[in-house]
Amino acid sequence: MVQALEEEEDNFKSRLYHFKGMYENTGRHTKSLSVESATALEFQDDDKKGSRSNGAQGSKSRLSREESEAREKQQRTDMEQMKERFAKLLLGEDMSGGGKGVSSALALSNAITNLAASVFGEQTRLEPMSADRKKRWRKEIDWLLCVSDYIVEFVPSQQKSKDGSNMEIMVTRQRTDLHMNIPALRKLDAMLIDCLDNFIDKQEFYYVSKDADENEKGNSKRKDDKWWLPTPKVPPNGLSEAARKFLQYQKDCVNQVLKAAMAINAQVLTEMEIPENYIESLPKNGRASLGDSIYRSITVEFFDPDQFLCSMDLSSEHKILDLKNKMEASMVIWKRKMNQKDGKSGWGSAVSLEKRELFEERAETILLLLKQRFPESLNLH
Repeated sequence: MVQALEEEEDNFKSRLYHFKGMYENTGRHTKSLSVESATALEFQDDDKKGSRSNGAQGSKSRLSREESEAREKQQRTDMEQMKERFAKLLLGEDMSGGGKGVSSALALSNAITNLAASVFGEQTRLEPMSADRKKRWRKEIDWLLCVSDYIVEFVPSQQKSKDGSNMEIMVTRQRTDLHMNIPALRKLDAMLIDCLDNFIDKQEFYYVSKDADENEKGNSKRKDDKWWLPTPKVPPNGLSEAARKFLQYQKDCVNQVLKAAMAINAQVLTEMEIPENYIESLPKNGRASLGDSIYRSITVEFFDPDQFLCSMDLSSEHKILDLKNKMEASMVIWKRKMNQKDGKSGWGSAVSLEKRELFEERAETILLLLKQRFPESLNLH
């Protein structure tokens, strides 16, 4: 074994020595040729590298020029859209310029509502929002919210004069409610979009295509009034426990976002002054606002709110909203009467102050029960 290895090593050395001798003998004859060939190849390589670099630089400059033109075109488009949005706000949505537009505040509110309906109304599936739609939402909502930076109030501030004395001056600051609520609403918006982004992975459920045949649709046709929404389907054995927990967690997160947004909205409404033209349009007493039947039910000596709601016809969303509006209007009327100093005015009444306070508390209790029993009908109104 050892002898065979030694013979193989000697054989390898002899081959290596023979190759070395051949290289040394031929090296003298090929040296000049090798130098000339190498020089020519270097020139050729330099030419190729130069042409490649010039071509790469040309393509890069062409791409950068195209990208710059595309950006400028997009900026011009955005500028035209922005002009149109702000023109509507300034004219109160009356683009004819006839002076029949709504107030700037209402125009801004309508613009935000319409934008949200347009963007989120297209989100009919539990899946991440498309990049284009997300970009459009963030861009256009920033346009509209930048108006709030100029809704300011005066606050006192200290200023030091040249002689070193302090004096109080008034400076402008963004209105307090906007300064507090807009950042909070932005966070809620980001949380809502994050909930949609969590559905990026493949889910166990899927949606039936509108173009699917009857066999695939089966009994999955929507039976509610939201017929335009796609119909989800789950595996024959149902969702797995992990999928159920995931969906429940996302549902809880979205509910928390909704509750926080509703709390902000309710707080803002309580701080708003009721417009005089709305008050003047109301009936002058609670009976005219509620109607004889509801008024008698609320003003009885022994009042049961649960029994009252059971006696009402709440079979449709329209009837629920109608009762809610009547209760809110009657509360405004009773509060107005309690604060009315002039007994001879049209808001005067023979009903005592204590009874008005009692009726207002009952109406507020009914409103609270309505919101608890019909959250889907009243939360967005």
